[in-house]
Amino acid sequence: MSLLTRWPKEQLCLSVEERKRAVQAVEHAFASTLQTLQVDIGLKDLLEEIYVPLGAWLVAHQQRKTSGPLVVGINGAQGSGKSTLFNLLEVILEEGFGLRVIGFSIDDLYKTRAERERLAEQVHPLMRTRGVPGTHDVELGIELLDSLLNAGPDTLTKIPVFDKSIDDRCPPTVWQEWSGPVDVIVFEGWCVGARPQSEQELAPPVNALEREEDPQGIWRRHVNAQLAGPYQELFSRLDVLLMLRVPSMQSVYEWRALQEKKLVERVRYIYDTQQPTDHLRIMNEAEIERFIAHYERLTRAMLEDLPERVDVTLYLNENHKVREIRINHPLEQC
Repeated sequence: MSLLTRWPKEQLCLSVEERKRAVQAVEHAFASTLQTLQVDIGLKDLLEEIYVPLGAWLVAHQQRKTSGPLVVGINGAQGSGKSTLFNLLEVILEEGFGLRVIGFSIDDLYKTRAERERLAEQVHPLMRTRGVPGTHDVELGIELLDSLLNAGPDTLTKIPVFDKSIDDRCPPTVWQEWSGPVDVIVFEGWCVGARPQSEQELAPPVNALEREEDPQGIWRRHVNAQLAGPYQELFSRLDVLLMLRVPSMQSVYEWRALQEKKLVERVRYIYDTQQPTDHLRIMNEAEIERFIAHYERLTRAMLEDLPERVDVTLYLNENHKVREIRINHPLEQC
């Protein structure tokens, strides 16, 4: 497997020996997985040249903080690999550098289906569909982050769980629990770090959904107002922001469709095929296209805006490989 790019040499933080030990520790952690796959996926090269250096760079940031955990945001369009990146970083930071890491997604903060139904009645019918700013419980997200940021030895933080197969939040009895303090918090989501648009930018519709179902712009202006207010308070808690930049909107459609196929496979594995599955919310191709249309405006804006503002951008090609790495805010004396 040939690498298309490598982590910039001038930002190789920590010592060569520290990074080498981290690679070995992470390889060991992944050993059983690799043996099960029985293929060489080039993981060692990826770890040595991209992901462990990224982890070391984050460790250097964490060591520079005077107090509290480092809060890392991961931005990326649907299907870009945000969860995979978090899983890699979690293993690297824990196994390779001995840090306590907790992560959650903005998807975990979705309002319940009943709450979105009320928004659909009170604000606009398009608010029924999860995803855009205004469909998350931002106050819950702020409480969650603040609990982790200020956690003591006896602090118990409960992290909500959202089940996309039923399009609703799971009951608190199955929420994840984190006990005590943490070194690194990872917060990932498609619109994490996004900024609101101007009135001039909001005026013209970007697709058929906006043109036909939001001709007066009521929905998109409400979404924008939510992004300008509560969401900026949530994002202000980030110390570092990473972006997985997809090649185009077409990639978003294709990769999100692939995600839905994986969801179908997972649901088939979990549920007995003899049981009724009418309650499950699995989307077909046309439904996926309509679903992504809700995200298109903000996704296009972020593809243009964020690479200039985030701390690190990982540019992806059409095959999901990192083709370029850009660091906007390099560390001095890394």
